[in-house]
Amino acid sequence: MTDAPADVAFATPKRRRFGNWQARLMASRKFQKWAAGFPLTRSLVRREGEAMFDLLAGFCHSQVLMALVKFKIPQALMDGPATVQELALASSVPPERMEILLRAGVALKLLKHKRAGRFGVSRTGAALVGVPGLVQMIDHHDVLYRDLSDPVAFFRGEVETELADFWPYVFGGDMDPAIATTYSDLMADSQVLVAEDTLRAISLKGVHKLMDVGGGSGAFLKAVGQAYKNIDLTLFDLPEVAPAATHRFANAGLESRLTVQSGSFKTQAVPLGADAISLIRVLYDHSDETVADLLSKCFNSLPSGGRLIISEPMLGDTKPERAGDVYFALYTLAMRTGKARSAANIGEMCRTAGFSQVTFPKASRPFVTRCIDVRKV
Repeated sequence: MTDAPADVAFATPKRRRFGNWQARLMASRKFQKWAAGFPLTRSLVRREGEAMFDLLAGFCHSQVLMALVKFKIPQALMDGPATVQELALASSVPPERMEILLRAGVALKLLKHKRAGRFGVSRTGAALVGVPGLVQMIDHHDVLYRDLSDPVAFFRGEVETELADFWPYVFGGDMDPAIATTYSDLMADSQVLVAEDTLRAISLKGVHKLMDVGGGSGAFLKAVGQAYKNIDLTLFDLPEVAPAATHRFANAGLESRLTVQSGSFKTQAVPLGADAISLIRVLYDHSDETVADLLSKCFNSLPSGGRLIISEPMLGDTKPERAGDVYFALYTLAMRTGKARSAANIGEMCRTAGFSQVTFPKASRPFVTRCIDVRKV
């Protein structure tokens, strides 16, 4: 099949043209001009126009955010307001350019304009500093931005994305120790909110031994260990990653409750012995074939009555959502190995693997994570 050029004009059947009268009306410049002046519709026109402009300017917004993070300006302003000149000197940026960046930060509600030309951090900017792992995630987004620089080529699958090299563990095989450390630190930093929301949505009461498969350096297991005093904890992950958990648990005084088993769920069976298994931000890193195989391995590992806890960002089921269907869908596409899935899709894959009881707890912050609680009957 020959690819259509990017600017192709698609032929539209008469029936579709007739049925799409509302869209054609909204596209009419005559109607737009009338609606912008009519009292009952002009506020709607303004909101629609602002929303469209936000989409148009979104890349500039993200680059302002990136620059503020790279220059560590929100962190610096946590100690108090500063002038343009002070921030420019600290960042090696010409003052006139720094002023443009700071005013942009105010417009995006990340900063506040103070008296005497001073700038401070806003509540949103302070939250940016305080959310674990968020600054680190933003800091590496220059890789994703480069991957998306030609969206036509990206969606046609013609881009050899850099993001795949940033997360080499998903391809299997040996991993450079320095890369493993970078991966583990970033995952651990960003795991805090995920762990909070997962444990808020799902009770582990009655669980005796939890195995976190693909659990990195143990950030989620540490949260479980602090919340539940009587659960034995096992970590199963790659040998370049898993041993780092011992230091994390030693620092938290939980080392006596942790067992580390190194291995790859791609090439090995999931170890036996746990009555609950957790997959925290694991499935969306991998293909349908790998996920189906992993779910089957989890089913075979668990005893009758065992539980499988899945937590990760997901697509909207019947209604697309910004977090899952835009950000995480494109992010996983750039990784070239996995994909974001809906809760219903994952639930069906669990049933195919043999699980017969699947529930979907309500998510408090879907842009952070959604959860699925699965039981082997």
